[in-house]
Amino acid sequence: MKPAICVFSAAALLMSTCAPSFAIETAAKQAYLIDANTHSVLLNKSGDEAMHPSSMSKLMTIYILFSRLAEGRVKLDSKFTVSEKAWRTQGSKTFVGIGSEMAVEDLIHGIIIQSGNDACIVVAEGISGSEEAFVQEMNRVAKTIGLEHSNFDNATGLPDDNHLMTAHDLATLAEHLIKDFPQYYHYFSQREYTYNNITQQNRNRLLGSTIGVDGLKTGHTDAGGFGITLSAQQGADNANPRRLILVINGMESDNQRMEEGYKLLRWGFREFENRTLLRKGQKIADADIWFGKMPNVALEADQDLTITLPSNTKSGIRFVLKYTGPLQAPVAKGAHVADLVITMPEASEQVIPLMASESVEKLSGFGYMSAVAGYYLHHKNP
Repeated sequence: MKPAICVFSAAALLMSTCAPSFAIETAAKQAYLIDANTHSVLLNKSGDEAMHPSSMSKLMTIYILFSRLAEGRVKLDSKFTVSEKAWRTQGSKTFVGIGSEMAVEDLIHGIIIQSGNDACIVVAEGISGSEEAFVQEMNRVAKTIGLEHSNFDNATGLPDDNHLMTAHDLATLAEHLIKDFPQYYHYFSQREYTYNNITQQNRNRLLGSTIGVDGLKTGHTDAGGFGITLSAQQGADNANPRRLILVINGMESDNQRMEEGYKLLRWGFREFENRTLLRKGQKIADADIWFGKMPNVALEADQDLTITLPSNTKSGIRFVLKYTGPLQAPVAKGAHVADLVITMPEASEQVIPLMASESVEKLSGFGYMSAVAGYYLHHKNP
């Protein structure tokens, strides 16, 4: 047996496809834009470069707090005590009172809307006993969710030479927050909150804009510049809504980060679209079988495949069917017997497992003997 390779025309599976869109310039020092539905990277400017994430790293503090809520280890009305350390923490503040007790839900508002460093310390101490122990938990959890180039040194994002993330990691973290905790994601879209008779506005001024922004977090330090992690969804009322996640950093002002965020999200929605190339159970091809009661078996996809493609120019996609064949009976229904390799311009290769659509039993008796004779005759005189 030898590998069997079959090249399909894209038109066999797709009516039309698209070629790469033009690139876009950005004033951000680091920028990373993905389609959350397909995990396609639409823009990557120094996305894996270590940078100071500033208060955007508070998303990790929130992730751990949401994890505890989802596990039932804390509740929204659970109370954490405000220590002197939390009360004295400088920078953005929720204006917690020393020695007071704060409900977890108030702390969530304080961190997300007011970017309160003091609220972060209260959460860190309430969950782990100390900020130092909480930081160890941040780094442990970061590895489990795929943050490959992040190191946390505090719970707040205050400047530290060892407190670093990448735009790529921030986008991954944002995606986990959205998908792992949909029941809590609504907190990111709240535009203001009042605590201790002080009302503060969410610093994400793109919330409620026409491009569908519903989260997540701003950040600013002298070391990192102005940054923002954004998520926006369009077509929520349709069968196939699109969600984009954008991280930009290194801006010179709050206005600039808002303008760049709006521009890049609008570009991502306008210049790209999602296409479903395969449906689960769709027949792709037939694979030949030796020694079976049927000469071949249909190969089908075991999952839907939707990809993000530039939407302005038509072009081709290459489909390559690969399997070691002919297959030998018996073949079980649902067995992974082949792969469909999909390549497209300026995109990573996609490998889709293909399954046998039905079982094929092995021949027996005279039929088996005849098939064996035919097999050896074929290989002797190919």
